[in-house]
Amino acid sequence: MNYPFLPLIIAAVALLMLLYFFPVSLWITAIFSGVRVSLLQLAFMRVRKVPPSLIVNSLITSTKAGLRLTADELETHYLAGGNVPSVIKALISADKANIPLDFKQATAIDLAGRNVFEAVTTSVNPKVINTPNVAAVAQDGIQLIVIARVTVRANISQLVGGAGEETILARVGEGIVTSIGSSVSHKEVLENPDKISKLVLHKGLDAGTAFEILSIDIADIDIGENIGAKLQTDQASADLRVAEARAEERRAMAVAMEQEYRAKTQEAKAKVVEAEAEIPRAIAEAFRSGNLGIMDYYKMRNVQADTEMRDSIANPTGGSGSVKPGREEGRQS
Repeated sequence: MNYPFLPLIIAAVALLMLLYFFPVSLWITAIFSGVRVSLLQLAFMRVRKVPPSLIVNSLITSTKAGLRLTADELETHYLAGGNVPSVIKALISADKANIPLDFKQATAIDLAGRNVFEAVTTSVNPKVINTPNVAAVAQDGIQLIVIARVTVRANISQLVGGAGEETILARVGEGIVTSIGSSVSHKEVLENPDKISKLVLHKGLDAGTAFEILSIDIADIDIGENIGAKLQTDQASADLRVAEARAEERRAMAVAMEQEYRAKTQEAKAKVVEAEAEIPRAIAEAFRSGNLGIMDYYKMRNVQADTEMRDSIANPTGGSGSVKPGREEGRQS
């Protein structure tokens, strides 16, 4: 079975493959643009999966801008994962702005994950960063809430390994807190807000960062709470609770001592009662031994009766007097 168009199809496919690996039109464009690149070099780019149009167009742009770059340098940066057009734009912008930036430094910044073109733009056109609300307390106890605007410019030499915007904001906030905290009165800060910016600016907060601080301007200052009075109130409340706890401790100790004294009193009374209980036994023993006669006993009872009468006259309300041995003896006899 004959296929008369098969040779034509094969020839067309072969021509397309040839033109794919050997982009003649791109090579002609490079030649007329003053860029020297061979067809074989473009074919090797295809093999290495590097888009020849990206490399050639970047070479044309850099050459027209007066930069001296080679296709091998751009291809190496692309294979390393870099953004070739961004590097070319950054080099051209830096060259026009008289900013010292070479290809090696630009590729290092790009491979470090930073936008090298944005860094050059920030170096030419400074960037303004607004700090969040920074709360600080003056020595008189009044809280001030400050918002500052920090104008920064990219430091090309510190972009690789330098700290970012977060570090700048943290250092500026720390400087604001230090400046307000060293002020005797919050009125002093409100009268001279530029004192904060001058003090913070002279601290060299941009050291080791990827930015250079041009100015620090105080955008807003608000008066917050009276932290000093609040702390004093809390301290007084805490002292009151401590005093109440100590008073309660002393009261409990007094109650315990009172109970202890009551127990000792009861113990002493018990001993008195026990001693009085021995009196009738002693009298009985005296009767048996002949040391006490009946007349002596009656005389003793008369003396007791006379004493009780005198006690009743001296204490007509009927208060309790001393316990008489005769009573206990009379009850037991």
